[in-house]
Amino acid sequence: MTDDPMIAIRASFFEECEELVESLHDALQLMEQGSGDAETVNVVFRAVHSIKGGAGAFGLNDLVDFAHRFETVLDDLRSGRLVPDAEAIRLFFQGADLLHDHVRAARSGACPPDGADAVLRALEGLPLARAPRGPAPVDFTPMLIDLGFAGLAEEPKGLDGPAPWIIDFTPRSGLYTSGNEPLLILRNLAALGEARVTCSVPGELPLSVDAAELPLLSWRIELAGEVPEMDLREAFDFVADVSDLSIRRSPLAAEPQPSAPLAGTGAGSPADETGHPAASAAAVQAASNPPAAGTRADPADHVPATVRVDLERVDRLVNLVGELVISHAMLAQSVSEAGIAEHGMVMGGLEAFQMLTRDIQDSVMMIRAQPVKPLFQRMARTLRETSLAVGKTVRLLTEGETTEIDKTVIERLSDPLTHMVRNAVDHGIEAPAARAAAGKPAQGTVSLSASHRAGRVVIEIADDGAGIDRDRVLRTAVDRGLVPPDAQLGEAEIDNLLFLPGFSTASSVSSYSGRGVGLDVVKSAITGLGGRISIFAEPGRGTRFSISLPLTLAVLDGMVVRVAGQTLVVPLSAIMETVMLAPGTIRRIGRSTELLHIRGQLVPLFDLGVQLGFREGPGSDRDRIVILIALDDGGRAALVVDAILDQRQVVIKGLSRQYGRTPGVAAATILGDGQVALILDPSDLVRRAPGGDRAPLQLPLAG
Repeated sequence: MTDDPMIAIRASFFEECEELVESLHDALQLMEQGSGDAETVNVVFRAVHSIKGGAGAFGLNDLVDFAHRFETVLDDLRSGRLVPDAEAIRLFFQGADLLHDHVRAARSGACPPDGADAVLRALEGLPLARAPRGPAPVDFTPMLIDLGFAGLAEEPKGLDGPAPWIIDFTPRSGLYTSGNEPLLILRNLAALGEARVTCSVPGELPLSVDAAELPLLSWRIELAGEVPEMDLREAFDFVADVSDLSIRRSPLAAEPQPSAPLAGTGAGSPADETGHPAASAAAVQAASNPPAAGTRADPADHVPATVRVDLERVDRLVNLVGELVISHAMLAQSVSEAGIAEHGMVMGGLEAFQMLTRDIQDSVMMIRAQPVKPLFQRMARTLRETSLAVGKTVRLLTEGETTEIDKTVIERLSDPLTHMVRNAVDHGIEAPAARAAAGKPAQGTVSLSASHRAGRVVIEIADDGAGIDRDRVLRTAVDRGLVPPDAQLGEAEIDNLLFLPGFSTASSVSSYSGRGVGLDVVKSAITGLGGRISIFAEPGRGTRFSISLPLTLAVLDGMVVRVAGQTLVVPLSAIMETVMLAPGTIRRIGRSTELLHIRGQLVPLFDLGVQLGFREGPGSDRDRIVILIALDDGGRAALVVDAILDQRQVVIKGLSRQYGRTPGVAAATILGDGQVALILDPSDLVRRAPGGDRAPLQLPLAG
């Protein structure tokens, strides 16, 4: 691993670019909704400008060139010369997407994305408001350099004690065009100690747009405090080759220098010992005295401080927490088998160890958890590109963007969501003429939402299109021999035919999608994450896909049960309650379907041992335990088990690929005695055996 600090700085820059692109998209969405004010426009401009500035420091010329041209158009927007109508905002979104592509290309060293020049020409061709003839009046006010620290005074005053460092900083040609800003450097210096910054201006200062990037100003910084020279020079690392820099010690006390407001001409400004005109503009002092106890040095400190950590380190920490959970389970098992008193000191210490382990596990899981907002923003781009390609006008509505989910789940969810959004736009939303004939607005709507439900994350993709033509789906399935001609299928069973490999009802091949094309791949990706996908459609009203996913792929709370001599784990988040099974509470329908009568309601009853293939049928001893579980669709079901052994945290271990996807089983875990136990997926188990009339699932014994 290299120790080059520039690599770490470069990586940090690209991480900041991702955050800036995210804020750029947020602001553009506000503008699209008609709620963007002047500050929103400034956020858009500053995001592009900041990316340009950082890219210039690293010599990323392609990124700088694109951001510069994009920034020029946004400056017209900021100044009011450009009206942000629907076409302009659409092009702004395209520019933001291409800016993101340029950032990623620069990060990986790949070639710049195609199509950038065409989008830029379209942006530059947007009509501007007629500008008045002649030079625009300049509203000039005295310069005040705000270094962004508490304690800055508008009136300069002397430094406390000697100023051991005097820094003269004069930009040369190329500093501004490379995207650097002296203000940021001055802020960094002010953070090192008590500073007074003096700006020197020439006798003639042109105030035209053409002279905006000419290096005409220079600065003198007097810095008090025990600051190493290396720290001072590091502040100028990115501009050392495009500036004149002098850093020297001063054994004399720094005398306060008078300062007057900056005049437009700057005439009569005496020269200092370096030959630069003396500062007639602003001298601003940054007080670096430590704040009093219980106070903050900066009012903006309410923003949480963050630190970027390599994901491999987080993964290693997650694995160690998993081993800690297993070690606690083994220790608890050993203590229990040793017959140690339940209320003894050892048991008390073990309980404290359990609480500490849980706190550590929760904290680590929070580190890995991320909001789904960046994922939803990627889907917004997919929707824009697809709608433009197929000639439809579609808007995206999002809800629950702050819902957090494991980072690994987010990364692996991107491809299936992309395919489903394309499906919704290309084959779900009708053509404008068809929508008008159906009395719908010409603009279609695709909604994307995320929420926590029953201990899982539920992501839904819905459209207001034509829905699913079930008659056509069934005819296609019959023609292809997927179902017999005399099959009597319900609506849900017909909808699920869309998930069959290669199934499609599209009359023509689309370059993007077709309802059913590739949905088998989507389902495989979702089930590979331990999730489930369901379809809810209403003809003429639209289609909704619901994806249920686990919150994390590392640790869960579970109830350890015994069934037919096998030890299994049921996720605690799915359990509503447990009751004793009595013969008088069972109702039978037909030969095999059983219902549990509980509190005036009938709930489907399943013998877990039978469904998993651990026994052929329910035994004569039916006074066992029933676990009432909550299903993803809001329903309930009851599972019969032989005994409840324990309630504990378990570490999720994925099954080997050689076992394939086992229905009804989410993963496996290692118990405290070293035994391997299967972690069940109750909703999938119940759905695979509605009414108990399907063949039981055959599973390998876990020991």
